[in-house]
Amino acid sequence: MNIHIISIFPESFNSYFSSSIIGRAKERWIFNFELYKLNYFSDDNFKRVDDKAYWMHGQVISPKPLSKAIEYIFEKVWKKIPVIYMSPGGDLLTQEKIENYYKKLSNDFLIICWHYEWIDKRIIDLYVDYEISIWEYVLTSWELAATVFIDSFLRHIPWVLWNNKSLEEDSFSEKFDRQKEYPIYTRPEIFMWKSVPKVLLSWNHKEIQQWKKNNLF
Repeated sequence: MNIHIISIFPESFNSYFSSSIIGRAKERWIFNFELYKLNYFSDDNFKRVDDKAYWMHGQVISPKPLSKAIEYIFEKVWKKIPVIYMSPGGDLLTQEKIENYYKKLSNDFLIICWHYEWIDKRIIDLYVDYEISIWEYVLTSWELAATVFIDSFLRHIPWVLWNNKSLEEDSFSEKFDRQKEYPIYTRPEIFMWKSVPKVLLSWNHKEIQQWKKNNLF
């Protein structure tokens, strides 16, 4: 799977995508991501990619360099691939929706990360397949939102997580009827006069499973 990302600040992804679980998955070629700096597709002498919006305060990503970047990626992979636009006005993510996106986006896809205010609406009309929001607030730069989406998405690829069964008992999983997880404990058995619940020390799997269901947040 290749994830293509258009951004004004593509370097902002490097640190996160080279760390922890995601970094190890990339090293094992479970997935790959390719970054494209939007400014390289600008015809402006100063490589600007934004302009003033009509009758609105702030700057907007211009359609020309963004269209040029998208078409370049389509030509590079020899086909049109799904295009995602991270936006506060998009489809609000939940765990269930992430699972559905994983079923739909099984091969290459492209993510547009905007900056300033928005992107030109004509780009959305012409190219965008999925408009996605991570919550109801506005960010200065949507590389953060794209990182959140990608992290949650990649967890569903086999062998990204060391134990694939851990997905079954994640917060908001289907197994737990989309509720939060039960409380989690580890050693020591007693910490600052507080003990681990006895049922978790019992090795009685039936009672433990019942305790988990009874203690969902």
